Amino acid sequence: MALDIPLDISGVRLFEVAVPLARPFRISGGTLEVRRSLIVELVDRSGARGYGESAPFEAPFYSEETLSSAKACLVEHLQPRVMGQSFDGLEAAVTDMARGIRGNRFARAGLETALWDLVCAKAKVSLRALLTEVMAHLGVPGPFRSSRGYVESGAALGIPDAADGVPLETLGAWMEEALAAGHRRVKIKVQPGWDVEPIRAVHAAARRRGVPVRVWADANGSYERPRDLALLRAMDAEGLELLEQPLEADDVQGMIALAHELSTPVCVDESLVDDHAAQLFLAAEGPRIWNLKVQRVGGLWEGVKMYKRAVESGVTLWGGTMPETGVGSHAILGLGAFAGFTLPTDLAASERWYRPATDLIELRMDSQGHIAVNDGPGLMHVGLRETLEKAARLIS
Repeated sequence: MALDIPLDISGVRLFEVAVPLARPFRISGGTLEVRRSLIVELVDRSGARGYGESAPFEAPFYSEETLSSAKACLVEHLQPRVMGQSFDGLEAAVTDMARGIRGNRFARAGLETALWDLVCAKAKVSLRALLTEVMAHLGVPGPFRSSRGYVESGAALGIPDAADGVPLETLGAWMEEALAAGHRRVKIKVQPGWDVEPIRAVHAAARRRGVPVRVWADANGSYERPRDLALLRAMDAEGLELLEQPLEADDVQGMIALAHELSTPVCVDESLVDDHAAQLFLAAEGPRIWNLKVQRVGGLWEGVKMYKRAVESGVTLWGGTMPETGVGSHAILGLGAFAGFTLPTDLAASERWYRPATDLIELRMDSQGHIAVNDGPGLMHVGLRETLEKAARLIS
């Protein structure tokens, strides 16, 4: 079994990459123009290599972690825990790596997903096969241990800047561009003062093209309750399929209350940091649509635990991104293709996020709006080592 294959870590390297976005991406908390991220490389004495990504933002507007803090945690605390160490298998490695480390989930995700990838490379199995094995080990019900082999891609549209032209017209043009590319789920970013009219603009663009589309809105915690309850209720009347993270991450009580005050389903993102938070939302009868991000929860092992809890409780799941590069996307692409994920993901083709031929691993979407799972034996086989040597800066 791949899960039990021993690991003998003989090398650890950390790279920093800077991938330019095709256009600036603005949310309520800040603007992203370049995807700066950290790539972890693990080397086993057998010669197998594993790769993972840690992808917080440079400023702490999404979570308390930043690129600098993740870098420090990896170099000073996490990498020394595995360098020169031997482990009986993946579970032991993941457990030992995280023991005594509070928070720092983005940093942990970088090293943790590299461990998964190393197991795939050493055992010569796909991430899909390893996930299936771990799901069986953790007791995920049988029907939910099957993978479609692809995810449905949904487009995410940021908040236009005035420099882009008339903001509502720009948003409408972006919406039509997304529909023309084959997306049938579009999520727009909202904030107080940029909410009801933008939602109407994307609905109008969909009507002009005459295609059915699912419209979501994502506030990234920019509203307050009860201060903004009138704005939230105004959005509630606009035919959204869901409203993602309307209140700040720490306002768990408010998120739970709001889920009962609106007819639009509330989706949890930033507040859903681990399996303990998942248990809390279930016990308190909170929102039952969850955005599961591998980066935000600290890696795939925690992600599978939360997946198990969700499918056993009838929670609706979908896979989110930060976005990561194609390296980090490999993790949620693999997990998000399993049967318990029923809503379209935020994963999109590399060309939607990044300038041509700049992503570390190119993701491609077909005419049906699907992105296929990478079924190779880890990321070693796609020439990632050579790409990093050319395009990344070695940190340690």
